[in-house]
Amino acid sequence: MRTLAVVLVAFAALTACSSGDKPSSTPSSSAPPKPSSSANPAAAASLDPCKLLPAAAVSKALFLDNLQAVAGPVQDTTANGGKARSCEYQLNGKAAGALAVTRYEGRQGKPAEMVASIKKAKPGAKDVAGFPDGAVYYVDEQKTATLASAELVSGTPVLVNYTGPAKMTPEQIAPLVKQALDAS
Repeated sequence: MRTLAVVLVAFAALTACSSGDKPSSTPSSSAPPKPSSSANPAAAASLDPCKLLPAAAVSKALFLDNLQAVAGPVQDTTANGGKARSCEYQLNGKAAGALAVTRYEGRQGKPAEMVASIKKAKPGAKDVAGFPDGAVYYVDEQKTATLASAELVSGTPVLVNYTGPAKMTPEQIAPLVKQALDAS
């Protein structure tokens, strides 16, 4: 469970980093924002991290058999409109990593600006190529590796990050985050 606590700390840091002043620019998508998850159960299900990134994909990336996906706690932040959901991947009850998805309903912003704010807030963070709106990778002081990216989903900014053991490289984590983004 220590890893889950670390993941949630990393997730909270990401949420705080991306909760700065509301950007004045309009998102590039002209689609209207999705209604809140409570008003639209299908929208909430579509951003369920355990469905966006099945345990089999994480098992393959980590070269571990029989990982189980376990839904993490719901963490909504009224201050910035963040609605966070997470999924922990476990092997024999021990955490092997986690995916967090945060929707910023009612906010306007550009995913690239969200990624840039995380990079600015995390010492040693590096850009990761291959993501349309950018991605950032860093290893934090608790020795966990995180790769985060963002996108607009029906006009709503969505932050997706995977946190795992510090030995995970950007090349190992990037396909997991890409799969989750593609599925959202």
